[in-house]
Amino acid sequence: MRTIGKDLRDGDVILSNHPSAGGSHLPDLTIITPVFHQSDKEKPVFFVANRGHHADIGGLTPGSMPPNSTTLLQEGAQFLSFKIVEQGQFKEKELIEKLNEPGKQENCSATRTLMHNIADLKAQIAANLKGVKLVQELIDIYSLKVVQAYMGYIQDNAETAVKDLLKTILHCLSEKEHKNKDKIKLQAIDYMDDGSKICLCIEIDGQESKAKFDFTGTSEQVWYNWNTPRSITYSAIIYCLRAMIAHEIPLNNGCMRPIEVILPQGSLLDPHKDAAVVGGNVLTSQRIVDVILRAFRACAASQGCTNNITWGDNKATSYYETVAGGAGAGPNWHGRSEFLSSSSFTFPKPPPPGVSKINVS
Repeated sequence: MRTIGKDLRDGDVILSNHPSAGGSHLPDLTIITPVFHQSDKEKPVFFVANRGHHADIGGLTPGSMPPNSTTLLQEGAQFLSFKIVEQGQFKEKELIEKLNEPGKQENCSATRTLMHNIADLKAQIAANLKGVKLVQELIDIYSLKVVQAYMGYIQDNAETAVKDLLKTILHCLSEKEHKNKDKIKLQAIDYMDDGSKICLCIEIDGQESKAKFDFTGTSEQVWYNWNTPRSITYSAIIYCLRAMIAHEIPLNNGCMRPIEVILPQGSLLDPHKDAAVVGGNVLTSQRIVDVILRAFRACAASQGCTNNITWGDNKATSYYETVAGGAGAGPNWHGRSEFLSSSSFTFPKPPPPGVSKINVS
């Protein structure tokens, strides 16, 4: 809304993937569709969105996950806030131009899977249209006022669950130290392979039922690509909070209402808008999770990486996959091997099993 503002109309659809606009890394393309209502045709009442990882969007290497990128330009096509559909018209020509832009950079290629990109984006747009229809049906049945109210109640429920979690953690840690405390500080630090450090101090305020996550002391952004957009750190925090809550709640931003986050500008966790970040989404993200869980004394660390592997050529072949690693032990459970435990694998419900055998050698 800050970028497009009043130019957003019914029949428009936005494409975005830029790290400075809430993106994770460039292969993750987000489609955002506004939902309008007859009571106010100038301003959206809701937004429907979905994010899809694309196998390739250009850049230095097939898969758009180059291990050696040093700038964002080398990691693929960029969309800050692009109207992929305007007044119901799919802007295919402009989209193709944007997807081919990475090929103008030295040693880089345009997207290697253009037709797949277009087809997948159309599928994402169609999925949003279904979501818009369902939201509008809810409004027709219950009224806009009631639907908006219940959207708020869902977030209120998540907020309450996190506040209860913070109180429980404060009580348990105070009991262990045989002290009654209204506030407590938890600290943790971990390192990337190059020695860059991630520092965290969590201050829990029992009276306010709030917590401050302060990453002051974290290393400055690096030359290579394990810098991490702000959105990744926020995602890591909400992932950890949700994982520690002992009952089922819908995952939503209400979890973050009691949380204040401090990220040093220009650091590994809040880099310049042109910094390379493709590795930060799969490497640094998991290390942030490990640091948060260490601070809460919740469990031992995982393998600290989403374990990506990618291969292909500069024509039309490109493949990208994640490989299972280790999951840390906790107070009441053992650690696990060859287990997809990273924040990249958060399912709404457990999927049916599809692997018959996996070996650890």
